[in-house]
Amino acid sequence: AAWSHFFKEKGFQVMKIDARSKATLKQINAVIQEACKEKMERDRKRGILNRPVRAMVVGIPNVGKSSFINRVAGKAVAVTGDKPGVTKGQQWVKITPYLELMDTPGLLWPKLEDPQLARHVAYIGSIKDDIMDIEELAALLLSDLMKVCPNELIARYKKLERDMTPEELLEGVCRSRGFMMGGGNFDTERAAKIV
Repeated sequence: AAWSHFFKEKGFQVMKIDARSKATLKQINAVIQEACKEKMERDRKRGILNRPVRAMVVGIPNVGKSSFINRVAGKAVAVTGDKPGVTKGQQWVKITPYLELMDTPGLLWPKLEDPQLARHVAYIGSIKDDIMDIEELAALLLSDLMKVCPNELIARYKKLERDMTPEELLEGVCRSRGFMMGGGNFDTERAAKIV
């Protein structure tokens, strides 16, 4: 809502959607038409009738840019995956006779100075797993989630308690899911991957 308000205040066309929902995707056509109206009218006055509007789809890695394009196109035209870095280069995709979208690789700042911001970007899968220690990251995520939605977290992993340290929370996930190794050790790597 804050982002929507920010961009509306600057005069942009804004629409909140769930790219997995067909109902919200139907609404996007009207927003695209409105956003492109000025350019299409300019082209029409200059005698250009069939030139498509071209737009880029940009964002941080692994947020669904290619999935969004596939849903708007109504078919799989852009390669997708559940990890960052799947889209390697730019690709134009014809959506309609009047609209082409450019699929782009995800963009991140060259260096994330704020450790909390870096963690949050890593939580959503926008940083490759091999850059950060996945067990430490999962433990910190559990700790952060315990602060904002403890009831939901405890409902999901029954062996968790509110006053556990991040490491204890990850071990609690192991106990909840039965992720044990020989010698009674916790399989925290497996637990981290599911978290």
